[in-house]
Amino acid sequence: MIDVLKELNQHLELESVHNDSFLPYGGVLYDFPYDEMAKRMDKTVIPEEGNQYVPSFKELEDEALKRFVEKRYYGGMPVQIGYCNGKNSSLGGLEFHKGSEINVAVTDFVLLLGHTNDIVDNSYDVRKIKAFFVPSGTAIEMYQTTLHLAPCKVREDGFKCAVILPKGTNMPLQEEEKAFDPLLFMRNKWLLAHREHERFMNQGAHDGIIGENLTLAYPSKEQRRKLNV
Repeated sequence: MIDVLKELNQHLELESVHNDSFLPYGGVLYDFPYDEMAKRMDKTVIPEEGNQYVPSFKELEDEALKRFVEKRYYGGMPVQIGYCNGKNSSLGGLEFHKGSEINVAVTDFVLLLGHTNDIVDNSYDVRKIKAFFVPSGTAIEMYQTTLHLAPCKVREDGFKCAVILPKGTNMPLQEEEKAFDPLLFMRNKWLLAHREHERFMNQGAHDGIIGENLTLAYPSKEQRRKLNV
């Protein structure tokens, strides 16, 4: 699949998360209990259009699984386990958090990533974006310095991704918290939006992406049938 995606997306630098080029952004978690998470993700659905992000989903927050994640990857700090499922195929914006984010790929998808070091005057140039293919069955950690947003689908039926973050992330801000930083969009969520992302713009997000709203092309059903991917 990755070779097909590279051919279709020559405007992007596209590599696998298993490539050393991913190391500045995060790492693959080879000891993650993927099968248990995937079984619980069966209870989630892909929306007919757009994305659905749920910060904390009871069916994913099995006590034993949650304790393992907290002890193994977060130094004992509390986490929330949710999901992002959808039909997205564009950049839309870039966010970062204080604390690592774990993504668990229940389907194949691509992440468009950047680095907080490249934010200049609260803006980010899309020419610095790197794209990474995350195959189904993979759990990755993204460091707090990694700019990211929702995955991009590689098939027309969309993507499924479990999302683990420090507890309280992406919750609404209190009024007194909103004035400190123009990029602070939700609790523990700093966001640079692309002006073409209407929902972000309507919610008062910072217009901080310089360049086009990058879009990932993906093979059609007929192309996948011919290529057997």
